[in-house]
Amino acid sequence: MYKDNKSPYLFLLPYIAVFSLFIIVPVAMAIILSFTNFNTVEIPEFIGILNYINLLTQDEIFMQYVLPNTVLFAMIVGPGGYVLSFLLAWSLAQLTPLPRMVLALIFYSPSMTQGVAMAVVWKVIFSGNQAGYANSLLMQWGVITEPLIWLQDTRFILLIMIIVALWSSMGVGFLAMLAGVLNVDESLYEAGAIDGIKNRLQELIYITIPSMKPQMLFGAVMAIVGTFSTGAIGVELTGANPTPGYAGQLIVNHIEDYGFIRFEMGYAAALSVVLLLIIYLFSYVSKKLFSES
Repeated sequence: MYKDNKSPYLFLLPYIAVFSLFIIVPVAMAIILSFTNFNTVEIPEFIGILNYINLLTQDEIFMQYVLPNTVLFAMIVGPGGYVLSFLLAWSLAQLTPLPRMVLALIFYSPSMTQGVAMAVVWKVIFSGNQAGYANSLLMQWGVITEPLIWLQDTRFILLIMIIVALWSSMGVGFLAMLAGVLNVDESLYEAGAIDGIKNRLQELIYITIPSMKPQMLFGAVMAIVGTFSTGAIGVELTGANPTPGYAGQLIVNHIEDYGFIRFEMGYAAALSVVLLLIIYLFSYVSKKLFSES
């Protein structure tokens, strides 16, 4: 009997080991290093909360560019990508299996090949010469008279990043919501029709969404994590970190700048802890919104 009680823990042991190694230990080390001055070569020097004080009072780049850029990017891409994922998932659920599978793969594929897509597709679209599709079309329509260097112009970098992020936002959360829509009990729609539900919009509000709250929560959490952890888009598009004029600098880029370019690992760890707290806060709010209770 005693051995049987130990069996579930043995099955959980691989997951616990991997989770501890790649999640708990790195987070704990980041928190510890955030209270130190560490240049990756010398022994870390304990400095208390000085990194956090400098973040709030001395880091003008963070306050003037990184934080506003991150908030604006997250407020548009997070809710926008989430709503778009749900609407596309609901729309695909109305199709027959074969076209649904093909379209789901088409919508999902940009999230798998984001780096390649940015390098090949979006750099061609926003090329800074007349051969670029954006410049070519706008010049034909008479909107501009000479080519714009889109990916180096501080006016357009963040806007282009938002467009690319929305385009590639159909990730795992999108697939989860598609599965959620497809697995809603059909008898609920029949009961709803008897109770007075007359159209698809009412079905969506009163039956579909309440019936797939776990998938909605998962999609929300994935959207939050994906949005706030995005950093490669600006660097891939502009070819530089920091991005020109810090116009597309997000908090992840700021962490990479201090951690892997300036080798100020203690300060980079403090930025990582702040990012972790932001993600946790938004995830907690999402959990409250989509909880079953």
